[in-house]
Amino acid sequence: MSFSVVISGLTFSWPDGSPVFTGLDAAFGPGRTGLIGRNGCGKSTLLTLIEGRNRPESGTLAVSGTVGYLDQGLTLDTGRSVAALLGIDRARDALREIEAGRATEENFAAVGEDWDVEERALSQLQRFGVELDGAEPLDRSVDTLSGGEAVLTGLAGLALRRPSVTLLDEPTNNLDRDARERLYDAVGSWPGVLIVVSHDRELLERVDQIAELREGRLRTWGGNYSAYTAQLAAEQEAARRMVRSAEADVRREKRQLADAQVKLARRVRYGKKMYDTKREPRVVMKQRKRDAQVAAGKHRIMQEGKLADARQDLDRAEEAVRDDAAIRVDLPGTEVPAGQDVLELLVPGGRRLSVRGPERIAVVGPNGSGKTTLLRAVVGQGESPVAEVVRVTGRIGYLPQRLDVLDDDLSVLDNVRAAARSATPHRVRANLARFLLRGDRVDQRAGDLSGGERFRVCLARLLLADAPPRLLVLDEPTNNLDLDSQRQLAEALSGYRGALLVAGHDQAFLREIGAVRRWSLRRGSAPVDTPA
Repeated sequence: MSFSVVISGLTFSWPDGSPVFTGLDAAFGPGRTGLIGRNGCGKSTLLTLIEGRNRPESGTLAVSGTVGYLDQGLTLDTGRSVAALLGIDRARDALREIEAGRATEENFAAVGEDWDVEERALSQLQRFGVELDGAEPLDRSVDTLSGGEAVLTGLAGLALRRPSVTLLDEPTNNLDRDARERLYDAVGSWPGVLIVVSHDRELLERVDQIAELREGRLRTWGGNYSAYTAQLAAEQEAARRMVRSAEADVRREKRQLADAQVKLARRVRYGKKMYDTKREPRVVMKQRKRDAQVAAGKHRIMQEGKLADARQDLDRAEEAVRDDAAIRVDLPGTEVPAGQDVLELLVPGGRRLSVRGPERIAVVGPNGSGKTTLLRAVVGQGESPVAEVVRVTGRIGYLPQRLDVLDDDLSVLDNVRAAARSATPHRVRANLARFLLRGDRVDQRAGDLSGGERFRVCLARLLLADAPPRLLVLDEPTNNLDLDSQRQLAEALSGYRGALLVAGHDQAFLREIGAVRRWSLRRGSAPVDTPA
């Protein structure tokens, strides 16, 4: 197999100097590779190195052909146009210049063979289900799109350009069921080299191999995610058997060492008794005493060596058994009595929607139906055309889909302290450690965080705020979270005694948090309140 991406001895560190990769070796060939690993292990960083946005400190990284990159943070770049997100803005601008009579060599070079680029772009948008209204849909800005529409637009741009190597970073974030199916179909027939970072198990079932990034090393497993989990489970069971066997060896060597020490002590006592009674000549007795001491020393050293070897075997066996840390989420001790109103909305037709007591309500609907707009209206950050906030009782905690509440130029610590001014730096650091953010990572710039780390900082900032929220409003909270962290978050939310309003497409997660009602939205229509 010929490889299009070859990495050899690559070393790269975070801006604060802490290493991400040291001597990393990897190779990616034609086909679909699912790149997995815990949040913060360097998956997104590896993609930026392949794309060329970052440069390694040492080692080599060779890429054959063109590279296309879908950045998981593209929804944060709200000032870009749809044309820029598609990657056709330069060709489009040059076309307009030529049409205006400025037929320069530079403009013709910018257009190249893309004289019909606008028509092809609109066709790809339609293929991915992106419906953009208005006379000039390609001039719309990203902030007028939903998170899912922005992701689909980025995917349409990659399909339009057909790069040799395609890099997708959490492409299913914000996508509704229909959009995910479109993405799955596209991935199934994607040409060239495709490397996709994802925690979406359905997407990972459609890849040809899994590449796991763990502790700065990359290991490749043949087959899809199910094949990977089966191989890993078998390997881990074998590793646990090795641990049990090694533990038994250590216990046996300890017993043999103890038995040897008892026998040697008996020999010493016997030799001393013989010497004291002087039953043999003194010279003979002294020699026997020396011989006994030498033999005892050799035997003790031999037994201690066997014990040390057994302990080393146990250490090696234990290293093969995984014991990965997961985030620990402690929600505020808020309790809202059953039947007490927390939020009341007025929707067209004079209907009222309310959140009472510790209810869990799932806000569902296709991309572009207005879920984020509704949640932003609830927290006082704009207006929704389909709902008006009539009453709010108590503080609302809000976790936005775009995770744009952080100041990228401030440290993680300062971002959290900005919302929790009464908390000491020690308390903030202790709580961040529960979100697997420790040591120097707490002092780094928020702008240098991975998507998963950014989510954890936003969640910590929300939960550590000075006034405990009576209502938590969460917009796509499972975006960027690894599977263990999703489970921890679901467990914490299921035990929260305040009210929850959660927008999401992950049906399993919504069931796990105990959502009993749904506000279902369609584009331009008022939410419909139904049982979950």
